[in-house]
Amino acid sequence: MGNEEVMRISRKRGYLYPSFEIYSGVAGFYDYGPLGGVLKNNIMNLWRKYYVSNEGFYEIEAPTIMPRETLKASGHVDNFTDPMTQCMECNEVYRADHIIEDAISKEVEGLPDEKLTEIIEENNIVCQNCGAKLTPVKSYNLMFKTEIGVSGKQTGFMRPETAQGIFIAFKRISRFYKDKLPFGIVQLGKSYRNELSPRQGVIRLREFTQAEAEIFVDPSDKTHKNYKNIENHVLHLYNQKEQLNEGKPIEITVKDAIDNNIVSSEMLIYQIVIAHKFLRDLGIEDDVIRFRQHLPDEMAHYAIDCWDAEVKTDQYGWVEIIGIADRTDFDLKSHIKHSKEDLSVFKEYDTPKNVTVTKPSFNMKKFGPTFKGDSPKAKEILENTDSNVIKESFDKDGVFSFSIGENKYEIDQSFVKFETKEEQIRGDRIIPHVIEPSYGIDRIIYSTLLHSYTEDETEEGEKRSYLKLPAKIAPIKAAILPLVNKQPLTLIAEDIETTLRSSNIITSFDGSGTIGRRYARADEIGIPYAITIDYDTVDDKKVTIRNRDTFKQKRVEIEKLSMIINNLVEGHINFEDIEE
Repeated sequence: MGNEEVMRISRKRGYLYPSFEIYSGVAGFYDYGPLGGVLKNNIMNLWRKYYVSNEGFYEIEAPTIMPRETLKASGHVDNFTDPMTQCMECNEVYRADHIIEDAISKEVEGLPDEKLTEIIEENNIVCQNCGAKLTPVKSYNLMFKTEIGVSGKQTGFMRPETAQGIFIAFKRISRFYKDKLPFGIVQLGKSYRNELSPRQGVIRLREFTQAEAEIFVDPSDKTHKNYKNIENHVLHLYNQKEQLNEGKPIEITVKDAIDNNIVSSEMLIYQIVIAHKFLRDLGIEDDVIRFRQHLPDEMAHYAIDCWDAEVKTDQYGWVEIIGIADRTDFDLKSHIKHSKEDLSVFKEYDTPKNVTVTKPSFNMKKFGPTFKGDSPKAKEILENTDSNVIKESFDKDGVFSFSIGENKYEIDQSFVKFETKEEQIRGDRIIPHVIEPSYGIDRIIYSTLLHSYTEDETEEGEKRSYLKLPAKIAPIKAAILPLVNKQPLTLIAEDIETTLRSSNIITSFDGSGTIGRRYARADEIGIPYAITIDYDTVDDKKVTIRNRDTFKQKRVEIEKLSMIINNLVEGHINFEDIEE
């Protein structure tokens, strides 16, 4: 489990390397090489299998550039900041909480700027580069700013998360699901954060990939229909109590965690279980996985409960790679407030209710001359405004005021009349709560590579280091190895490679060097199976499959290769099940 060894293999074999290398590089950007690109897609497709195939959530794709008003509504324009301090001499920029933690090993994330400045001064923390004094801490917005259109009149930002694209499209998404809660929608794609000092390789990038699900639920019902299926699943939970008492994560069943109110709802813990199964599917073992609950002082003000899936690393300690939160109705309410759109859903009662209601009746002859093109929007706003609010405004001010975009309007009692009558109501409109699992794909890839790194000995007793990637995500599924690089063995090998690739099995042909050297090269980059073509193949039309992890070999017919490799990769059979 070594960062240096993994990054060496990653750079050498085409998984990951710093971007813009020939121009000395830029911190916070990494390229996925030929193998890294395939690995990334395999991991994202496995994520889709969990959320799109298994959970039945549909995937959307929203723009990565967002107009300012959308991110003003979400709070990112005002609050998406990190604490910044700068060297007074060499101008080196630091994230204040990080330089404090490095200097005095104290967790200070979330403290106000004034308190961070005080800690820096009290502990005489100076520039790590030149030793000079640091400036007072100030908040720095992390979003990349841009302009929309050639005139430059409309400000935009590169999106800091994929989630907002889902919230903004909620009205159409809800209609797609026929307003039937619960429902989920997912998005995978790039997000951008102009990090102050990204000095942690792939852990802290300025351009990164997220896989997020937004699951819209009834606020009064956060049970899960499949809860019974996961009750006995065991998790390592580092809850608030254990953290505050400097304890350790507890090993606990899902049922006990819910019954003891350690996790707030079935909906939330169901997502924790999915995240756990997903990480195990990537080959990351339980002893380096924990789920840490946010402490009261770090919990987002809009969240009821929030847990981070963390993976242990030798270089960076425990690293958050997945966040799972109950965001309540904060996002939808924010967009309702700023857009004036109705983002509620209709919840039908089990039994209709008889109630007294007051409804507005509009004088439409006055709407056209007053509101012109805004007439439909004005009617919608007034219909969705509580009649009592309008009446109170009439009684107090004689008018009711509202805005549509930049246009401000006033109406008096000549525009509307109110009728009170008995009605049977089938239901009510509610604003859903949101359960959000948010996966940092780049951090997950790093963790997968790190924990797949293995050192042992070959069949001949020689030391080897390799990536023990699960077959389902390994970029290359099979190495094609003619025993010697001569005909007719190479011709047979090329035919096998063509056949496997036509079955969507990515292969690698290697005819250079001894067979032992070629096995070692294939093992190092994580190829799970090696197919050797020897002189007996010419006569018996059979090849030898070697298992990367166990060194076991099976002799099989060429015509069965595609089926066998596919079944191995999909987990339908184990290597020991192959019939020779």
